[in-house]
Amino acid sequence: MARTKSFDPDDAVTKAMEVFWRKGYARTTPQDLLDAIGIGRGSLYNAFTGKHDLFERALRRYQAQETVQVIDLLDGPGSPRDRVRGALTMVLDAACADTERRGCLATNTAVELGDSDDTAALLVRRIFDRQHDAFRGAIQEGQRSGEFSKDLDPNTAANFLLATINGMRVLAKADPRPARLDGLVETAMRAL
Repeated sequence: MARTKSFDPDDAVTKAMEVFWRKGYARTTPQDLLDAIGIGRGSLYNAFTGKHDLFERALRRYQAQETVQVIDLLDGPGSPRDRVRGALTMVLDAACADTERRGCLATNTAVELGDSDDTAALLVRRIFDRQHDAFRGAIQEGQRSGEFSKDLDPNTAANFLLATINGMRVLAKADPRPARLDGLVETAMRAL
């Protein structure tokens, strides 16, 4: 008779995501994961093929739980200009409120593994692509409504905004002082 898993694999992925987000992939040990999840090594390897499998699942969870907030705001109701400003403000506020200074798991992964782990790089690209598409959609809608200039290239502007939110997260991770971060949202909005 098969043994029942003594833990919730879905909950394990969420707990692993928090560890990877805080420590990064390379600095996270299997023992860190076992301690966070509260299970034994055998249970971990029976449920997941290894650390990398759990990391991939954690990145997918991060996309589903964290990055979707920006996308939902950009795709939501209201003026396109207000939605773009709101997305930038939400990212900056979250980055400044992050007392652990974790930054963004996708950005952290791109920096740590982007050139050495094809699977992680692909997952990060998907996250960035979804955010880019949401920014581009809001810009295009704003061009139709006259809120953004028709001369603005929506793809370039979306890439600029994607770079801006990731840059804000990195700056806040390294130096969350308001003197460093004040004015970034309005400067980005003036560029549009």
